[in-house]
Amino acid sequence: MDIKTLQKRINYTFKNEHLLEVALTHSSYANENRRGSEYNERLEFLGDAVLSIIVSDYLYNHYNIPEGDLTKLRASIVCERSLDVMADKIQLGEYLLLGRGEELTGGRTRPSVIADAFEALIAAIYLDGGMESAKTFVLPFVLEMLSDEDQLTFKDYKTALQEIIQQNPEERLIYRLAEESGPDHNKRFVVEVCINSNVIGRGEGRSKKNAEQMAAKEALELMGK
Repeated sequence: MDIKTLQKRINYTFKNEHLLEVALTHSSYANENRRGSEYNERLEFLGDAVLSIIVSDYLYNHYNIPEGDLTKLRASIVCERSLDVMADKIQLGEYLLLGRGEELTGGRTRPSVIADAFEALIAAIYLDGGMESAKTFVLPFVLEMLSDEDQLTFKDYKTALQEIIQQNPEERLIYRLAEESGPDHNKRFVVEVCINSNVIGRGEGRSKKNAEQMAAKEALELMGK
């Protein structure tokens, strides 16, 4: 295992390389060697929390959407499938220490194994260099994931529409409440999105913000976006 090459690939040099070695060690390897070897499950636990904080902080500060939608968007970024995609970009599977059985059954390319190791790597960087180092490592993956809508199960339609409209500074984008009905516990809102005074989309939701997202979605569809 050439951990020097991996450190160049992730653009981070460990002060304590043992942390990196543990992050790359699967439980099957530790069990087969029977030397009380440390393996990456505890680091995975910590890395999951560190990743969640980094992603939550970024989404909170850059996406003006309801809490429920923030949760969905975060979940689409930190899920096993997304982590496997991120890990593949640094070819993390090549560096894992696996037991013989795990190796023979395809563990080196198994998404669950790769995703867990990626979380463990985040934790190792966090413990070695602090939160800023972990953030520097993680955010480029997150930004790339957010830029590729096909990777995500949730899309921020308002932000996408705003970016298009900003290309024409003379245009003014506004959202206005068209209808509101229902009791307090079951409200229904209808919102229109307008460029200047022209309605370009209409959406319905159980909150104004959700209705705005649906209105923006309809506007994007009408624009062929």
